[in-house]
Amino acid sequence: MSDALQQHLRVALTTVPPAPLCVAFSGGPDSTALLHALAQLPEARSRGLRALHVDHGLQAQSAAWAEHCAHFCTTLAIPCMVLPVQVKRGAGGGLEAAARDARYAALATQLGAGEWLVLAHHRDDQAETVLLKLLRGTGPEGLGGMRELRAFARGQLWRPLLGVPRQLLLDYVAAWQLPSIEDPSNRDLHLARNLLRHDILPRLVQHWPQAVHAIVHSAALSRAAADVLQTHWLAALPTLRDPATDSLCVTGWLALDPALRDPLLDHWLHQRGLRAPTTAQRRQIERQSRALPDQVPRICWPGSELRIWKGRLWAMTPRRALPSGWQATWRGEPLSLPDGGTLALQPERARLPAPLTLRLRRGGERIKPLGAPHTRDVRDLFQQAQVPPWQRAACPLLYLDDELVAVADRWINARGAAVFAQAGAQPHWHPAP
Repeated sequence: MSDALQQHLRVALTTVPPAPLCVAFSGGPDSTALLHALAQLPEARSRGLRALHVDHGLQAQSAAWAEHCAHFCTTLAIPCMVLPVQVKRGAGGGLEAAARDARYAALATQLGAGEWLVLAHHRDDQAETVLLKLLRGTGPEGLGGMRELRAFARGQLWRPLLGVPRQLLLDYVAAWQLPSIEDPSNRDLHLARNLLRHDILPRLVQHWPQAVHAIVHSAALSRAAADVLQTHWLAALPTLRDPATDSLCVTGWLALDPALRDPLLDHWLHQRGLRAPTTAQRRQIERQSRALPDQVPRICWPGSELRIWKGRLWAMTPRRALPSGWQATWRGEPLSLPDGGTLALQPERARLPAPLTLRLRRGGERIKPLGAPHTRDVRDLFQQAQVPPWQRAACPLLYLDDELVAVADRWINARGAAVFAQAGAQPHWHPAP
C-alpha cells in the first residue's frame, strides 16, 4: 500500500543526517501512524528504529496500554522499552504539565548519544500550541510554535510531521486498520489544549476554513523573526552572565530591548533546567530588579525561583524547608544535606580519623580561621565573603567535641586543619543548585 504519509517521511529522511531514530510512542493514533509508517521504510529501519513508551500511571488502564504498545512493536519487529514514571502532583503547574515534565525527563534518560527522538506532532498540534502561547501573552519565540528540530538530551528532538494535517494520520490508521489507544483524558475539556482542540478550533474553522493554515503560516513568520532576534540576544548573553556563578547582571539585562530581554531570560532559565516565567511574573522580576541594595527579592513560580542579590539575577529550584535541629555524624563519606546539597571529602576514598558532628546554623556561631588573628562571627564571615543569603542557612557546620572546627570548606580552624591533614583530604561542599 503506497500512501502520502510514508512518502512524506521518505522525503523527510533524505533531508536529515543518518542519525539513529527513536519514536516516542504513546499508542495513540498519531504516534501509531508515525511508528508504523517509519517501520515500512527500509531507510528508517537501517537507522536502528526503536520506540519508547512512557507509562504515567495516571489511568487505571495504563499498564494495559503499556502492554498494548509493547505488543504492537513486536508485530512490527521494532524494539520497545516501557518507562514507568512517577508524576509529581501538586507542583503548581497542573497535572498536564507535571505529566509532560515526567515524560520528557524519562525520555531524556534513555536517548542515546546522537540519537533522534521522533515525535508525532502535526500541523493541528502546531496551531493549538500557537493559540495557547498567544493566550499566555508570549512573544515571537512562543508564537513560532514548536521547532521541527532542536537539541534534546544527548541527541535531537525531531518533529517531521509539523506540516501534515491530523486527518492524514487518522486516515492512515483507518486504512491500515491499526489498533490504537484512546486516552479518556484527551476528551477532558477542563484541560486547555483539549478545549481548543474540540471546541474552539472547530468553531474557528467553521467560520474561517483556512484558520489552521493561517495560524501555522503566522507561526512560521514569527519563528523567522525570533531566529533573527536570537542572534542579538545570544551575542549579549556572555556579557551579562558570570560563568563562575551562572548569574546575570541586572542592569545590563534591564537595558536590553524587551524583544531581547525576554527570550534571553527564558534561554538562561532553560539552560538551568528551569521553566520560564509567565508575563506577569516577568514584569514582577523587572520591578523587583530595582529594589534597594539591602533587599533580596524572591520571585517564585512552579518548579523555579529567582532571587535578586548584589545587582545580579540568581535562578534555582525552590529551596527545601530545613529541618529544625538537624545534625548528623560524618566520617567523610559523600553525604546528602537537607537542602539538596552535598558534602564529601576529596579524595572521596579518604576517611576522617574521628567522626565530626554536622549541624546547620542556629545563630551566634564563632570560629578562628586558620591564620586569622581573631575569632570571627560566622555571620560576618558569610557577609564579607558574599556567600548568597539562601545558602547560609544550609551551610554545614562541622564540630569536634562541640567545638566548631570548620564552616563547610570555607573556613577551618587549627584543630580542624589537623584532623583533615591526618586524613590526607579536604572537605568539599556543593550547595544545592
